[in-house]
Amino acid sequence: MELKVNDRKTISAWTMYDWANSVYPLVITSAIFPIFYEKSTDENVFFFGREFVNTEIYSYVISFSYILVAFLSPLLSGVADYSGAKKSYMRFFCYLGALSCMSLYFFNADYLEWSMLSILFASIGFSGSLVFYNAYLPEIATPRLHDRVSAAGYARGYVGASLLLIICLVLMMVFGYPAKLSFALTGLWWLLFSQITFKGLPNNIYHRKVEGNRFTEGFKELQKVWKLVKQLTSLKRYLASFFLYNMGVQTVMIMAVFFGTKEIKWASEKEMQTGLIISILLIQFIAVAGAHLMASLSYKYGNIKTLGLVVLLWVFICISAYLLVHEPIHFYIIAAVIGLVMGGIQSLSRSTYSKMLPETQDHASYFSFYDVLEKLGIVIGTFSFGFIESFFSIRESVLALIVFFILGFLMLLRVPEVTTSEE
Repeated sequence: MELKVNDRKTISAWTMYDWANSVYPLVITSAIFPIFYEKSTDENVFFFGREFVNTEIYSYVISFSYILVAFLSPLLSGVADYSGAKKSYMRFFCYLGALSCMSLYFFNADYLEWSMLSILFASIGFSGSLVFYNAYLPEIATPRLHDRVSAAGYARGYVGASLLLIICLVLMMVFGYPAKLSFALTGLWWLLFSQITFKGLPNNIYHRKVEGNRFTEGFKELQKVWKLVKQLTSLKRYLASFFLYNMGVQTVMIMAVFFGTKEIKWASEKEMQTGLIISILLIQFIAVAGAHLMASLSYKYGNIKTLGLVVLLWVFICISAYLLVHEPIHFYIIAAVIGLVMGGIQSLSRSTYSKMLPETQDHASYFSFYDVLEKLGIVIGTFSFGFIESFFSIRESVLALIVFFILGFLMLLRVPEVTTSEE
């Protein structure tokens, strides 16, 4: 199958993977599973014989999953570039994540060590597949379209994930099905809709032939790309900025629901559950507009200036959450603001990096460095979040995130504006 650049069908197939896998961060990471986990476990839990705060151990497991992905993805991306098997590796991680989501149906707090394996492998599958998925962006579209295509993917993901969440809520609240069913449906949704992507994206577009040991040659491929990255000053500065501000973004997305359960003064348990779901849906739908808005602003003012504005808004969000967010109405307002900037910063970060890449056939290797920094940032962010909470409270953990955003903004000031030669 030959690749057609800027082809609508190919781009649509690519964005369908956002539709397919975005159900994982919404249903599992943000909405239903955190509430289920909070209700299924005690405030203090024993994990391999040691006592932890329940949200603390959750953040540690997520952190560990990202460490594993950060270790594996560069080597596998080098192999994928060398062998031309990018889609095959993407499919493997997709299936690992989807099947692990399904296995959460059997989650049992009495066997927490075993149950958390499902969370571990689901997180690895989700993160691992994105390395190869993102690497298709500079191949399916020319730089002029990167912002719009990236925004279209995220927007489609927010809509698809929201649709499944609504379906799960109807099954739970109207028909009385257990929350565990939503985990199985999440995996099934991810598995089925990803087939549209796998059918529409070509494999081995540069017609590479494997000669010798693919892992040895893949490592050499990675070394070659790393030497080139070190010579690209603008790219290095951008990656450093992304590493810092993305720590804060991802940590907020992962731990926000736990803030809502512990710090907001809900009138009842039922109001808390309803309020958290409303907040999450609010974030999702506003994020659709946010992704397209930031793509438009970047077209008018440039990627770096727009990213700088969004990062400063995240600083405002963290300070506001610490000082002002106590009642449900406060939580809804901050959720709306988060939605606006979340969609923008995710889609724009991806497309900005894609625009900055040199002419290459090793897109997976380049995106592996982007992914490694993203995952290491999440490791540091979630670990520090849990660590600070163990000494103070979750509110202080949120306030501490402003350090990541401010440092990321300062580093972003050193990155020259992204330009393309296309009209």
